[in-house]
Amino acid sequence: MSGFTRTDTSLLGRWWWTVDRWTLAAVVTLAGIGAVLTLAASPPVAERIGLDTFHFARRQLVFLPLALAVMVVTSLADPRTVRRTAVVACIAGLILMALVPFTGEEIKGATRWLRVGGLSLQPSEFVKPAFAVVAAWLFTAQRQDPRIPGDAVATGLFAVFVALLLVQPDVGMTVVVGGVWAVQYFLAGLPLVLVLLVSLGFLGSGVGAYFAFDHVRLRVDRFLDPAAGEGYQVAKALAAFRDGGLFGRGPGEGRVKEVLPDAHADFVLAVAGEEFGLVLCLVVVALFAFVVLRGFSRVLADDDMFVLLAVAGLLVQFGLQAAINMGSTLNLIPPKGMTLPFISYGGSSTIALAWGMGMVLALTRERRGGGP
Repeated sequence: MSGFTRTDTSLLGRWWWTVDRWTLAAVVTLAGIGAVLTLAASPPVAERIGLDTFHFARRQLVFLPLALAVMVVTSLADPRTVRRTAVVACIAGLILMALVPFTGEEIKGATRWLRVGGLSLQPSEFVKPAFAVVAAWLFTAQRQDPRIPGDAVATGLFAVFVALLLVQPDVGMTVVVGGVWAVQYFLAGLPLVLVLLVSLGFLGSGVGAYFAFDHVRLRVDRFLDPAAGEGYQVAKALAAFRDGGLFGRGPGEGRVKEVLPDAHADFVLAVAGEEFGLVLCLVVVALFAFVVLRGFSRVLADDDMFVLLAVAGLLVQFGLQAAINMGSTLNLIPPKGMTLPFISYGGSSTIALAWGMGMVLALTRERRGGGP
């Protein structure tokens, strides 16, 4: 039972009765599953690279409560505060992204991280949700006043963000950001001719990425040619799902985590499938689908275009990232290095996702007039 009554006019009291508690509960449940899977998957990975057995588990058990605190604090904000915070974060994040190629830390052939003290910070993870909100504001501004070049500025900001991502390179995140921008532009009233041009542009960009990046070409060729076999991690992940069956081999009984380099990160779903079976995997899929569909059902009742576009962008980002991770693990699409929201290990990713979901909760809170 809640400790707040409907007559409670305190900040937390108003928050409790206006926030979407179902979405909040779903995200907390995902984080709880992520904590369990990190404890299950990360010890063998840590031992293989010479770290303390529970190195990743301890760090993630710090990241998750911090992330949930960020989400709750953010959800207390009003739409104006959300917008202003996103603008500041977007500008600061883009500046840090511009510094990454010169001072960043290279990991597995990609330079995406800045070393801050003893921690690695990935600025692009924070620009991603900030961009969704800023683009929504710009698109809305032009609809409210045609003299404001909101569409052009949002498109220019998108181009800058993508250019900085491709320098790293991070093609997976580029796909997610492109999806966010395209959905928001479409919802804002993109003419059909431009819909066609944007679609052709995405198709051309995909072909260009295939020829420009060796790792993209290798992954696509391996995916399209069954004779070549799946990549090592994908093959091991598929075997883990087969071994897990419906109910899994049992907690701690999995073996895929002993051989998968990214068992605690990009391929954590394979550990879930082997140890806890199809049942847990379907629960995870259902939770992601619930968060996205619940968010859209609430925001579609809102007559504020900024709120609609911002929440749509943030939900598309959240859902698309989850779909890409799960699709890669199941060999439904070419593999991409992308975390599973709130479940994979990662400080920057977890906190940035929590910030994004906090903005969703803030923007979909019930306001005067009866709707979100």
